[in-house]
Amino acid sequence: METWQTKYKLLFDVLLHILAVLTIIPLAPIINRVIPPMLIGGYNVDLILAILIAGLFVRFVMWLFKPLIIPSFIMVMLIMLFNTMTNTYTVSSVMMDYRNLVEKNWSNREKKEKDLFLIKPSLFDSEVEKAVKGMKAKINFKDSLVRNYAVTHSVKHFADAYREYGATARYLSLFKEINGHFSYVPDPMRDEYYATPSETIQNGMSGDCDDHTILMISAMKAIGAKTRMVLTTDHVYPELYCGNKEQFLKIQDAIMQLFPQENFNGLYYREESGQFWLNLDYSAHRPGGPYANNKAYAVVEF
Repeated sequence: METWQTKYKLLFDVLLHILAVLTIIPLAPIINRVIPPMLIGGYNVDLILAILIAGLFVRFVMWLFKPLIIPSFIMVMLIMLFNTMTNTYTVSSVMMDYRNLVEKNWSNREKKEKDLFLIKPSLFDSEVEKAVKGMKAKINFKDSLVRNYAVTHSVKHFADAYREYGATARYLSLFKEINGHFSYVPDPMRDEYYATPSETIQNGMSGDCDDHTILMISAMKAIGAKTRMVLTTDHVYPELYCGNKEQFLKIQDAIMQLFPQENFNGLYYREESGQFWLNLDYSAHRPGGPYANNKAYAVVEF
């Protein structure tokens, strides 16, 4: 009898520890969303802090009275259920954030940043910097769905123009396809969700400005284009690298020839040290259309 009680107690103790781990996993990213984002040496210390807080909370509960971990686990699950039902922070979003925060920032993080110009935070991120970090994590030009989509639609339009304009014809064809089929769908209130490019494609080319930018940059990069994203106070959009003035003028000629139905009154672009970048915002009907907001707070090159 005593042996059975000992085994039962041991099994119950193991189950409680499993529940403790299962409580930490969703609790850490939930906590991470309500504490200030922090970067030290380029790494997301806020995630580690969130995991430590979640771990300490669970450890305290276990120290106080081990079975209390059961209602604690139920409470976390109820929070997740409520967030899922209200579409504010679903289970898939939690796991995606967890994967991106862990994998992107610790396992596979690049050693060198490619920010063109962006004030590096000493400890706390601003909202703009937090947005940059979130969107950069979702850029993926190696995904097979994204690559196949980009290649297929880079030759869908302007095939005859390749002889004259080369790769530019491919870029313009891809722009035409994405912007011609993209539909604006806002994120849930109070929550910013950054979709991967494959998600946007699978969602029928729908999303908001950051989803469009992530898709455009990933697809363009998948066929060899050089791009960057530009963040303003309440908007983000992609730009295409055109090269020097001579190369830019050739791209301008291509746009005039391939988008004749648009009222052409010049291109909207940025020129930096003799290098030109063309606006690819989804709000424009042609490459180089008017800027929705041309005041840049951050520019990140890919």
